[in-house]
Parts: sequence; C-alpha cells; structure tokens
Amino acid sequence: MFTEDFYTYSDETYLFSRQQGSDFAKRIAGDFNPLHDTDNSRFCVPGDLLFSVILSKYGVSKNMSFDFQGMIAGDMPIKLIESNGRLNAVNEKQKNVISVEKAGEVETDQDFVEGLIRSYVAFSGKTFPHIIIELMKKEGSMINTRRPMVIYDQMKLSFTQFSKQAPVVELKDCDFEVTGKRGMVTMNFDIRAENRSIGSGEKQIIMSGLRPYLQPEIDYLVDAYNASRQSYSE
Repeated sequence: MFTEDFYTYSDETYLFSRQQGSDFAKRIAGDFNPLHDTDNSRFCVPGDLLFSVILSKYGVSKNMSFDFQGMIAGDMPIKLIESNGRLNAVNEKQKNVISVEKAGEVETDQDFVEGLIRSYVAFSGKTFPHIIIELMKKEGSMINTRRPMVIYDQMKLSFTQFSKQAPVVELKDCDFEVTGKRGMVTMNFDIRAENRSIGSGEKQIIMSGLRPYLQPEIDYLVDAYNASRQSYSE
C-alpha cells in the first residue's frame, strides 16, 4: 500500500524519518502544522501516519479506539505488539506511544482500507488551522501562535457495516473545552459510503499554552501556514 513510502521496516521495527513524516503530513494529509516541519526542533511524526500504517497492516475493525500517549520523534524505532485485542506501538524504551483497542469483524479489502485512510487523514489535516481558528475565536482563547502546540489525544472509529465502496469522512460537529491554559478539541464525524452512513468517529486533540485571543496574532499564524503550503507546492 502507498503507506510503505513513508517508513522503513527492518527486524520488526518501523522507522519514520523526519522527511517521511513531513512528506506524509503535507502530501497526503495537506497538513502544514509546523510541528511536522523537518527543521523544527520539536518535530514529531504525524499521528495520522502511524494510524495509517496500523490500518494498512491489521485492517479496519468494526470498533477501534486509538490512545495517543507520546510524541514520535524522527527516526525513533517503533514496534507494533498485538495481544488479546489490544495493539501497542512502543519505542526503544518499551514505552507506549499509541495504544489501540479493537473489536468485531475486520475488513482488509485494500480499496476500502486505503479509501478510509486517505479520506480520514485529509479530513484530519484540516484541523489545523481551519477548524481550530473558528473554535478559538468563539471561545476567545488561542494557542501560542509563534510556537503552536497542537497534538493528538484520542481517536475512535465505529462501523455498523462495511461497504464495497471507498468510504468518505465528513465532519458532523465540534467542540472546544478550555481549562486554564489547556484546551481539548473534540470533532465528531460521519463515515459514509454508497449514499448512506456506515459508521462514525471522534477525534480529540490537546492544545496547550492558551492565552487571550488576539486577531493580529491569528493573522500571523494563518499567513505563516499559507506561506509554508505555498513554498511546498512550488
């Protein structure tokens, strides 16, 4: 599957280089979060990349829950360990970076799995800054626009049925809960195929370093984001 272009696999270990992680974010997800820039000192591999690799390897279960427990630096060795319906992605210190619970029927059809991956990560990539800015403006609270920190917390998938057609992910609603300098964004989405809903999901992300909303700072963030996107496309 196309995901093989974005990691190196050897001795049951996955390695994601900074370039591979950045290319996946920008080329596949359309995500220009500066945390995925190769020269960022706080660089982290997109959570959506490891999510995509897991689905490519194990298929899509009727019910799946992803708990993102740590950031993945470039060239950090990762192993996937499966036991009793639970899958753990662990680093070289045997610390979980992602835990996955899965249950029910499993769909491994490549067209379905790849279609879900591509649609979900494209949807997910729009989180920053498109969805987030509207939520921050509404709540009067924003991230540090000079050093934005927006990271995965949890994601869930639930299917009532699978389909022969590649599924499409569509945003249903979203919420932003602010507690002091931290915020939690929750996005609920539908999964559709063959003109009907076949499932649903939820994505949660954490934002830290919140402060009062200032439009000039948000304008700076949007300009920097758009400049990064333009530079990559040239």
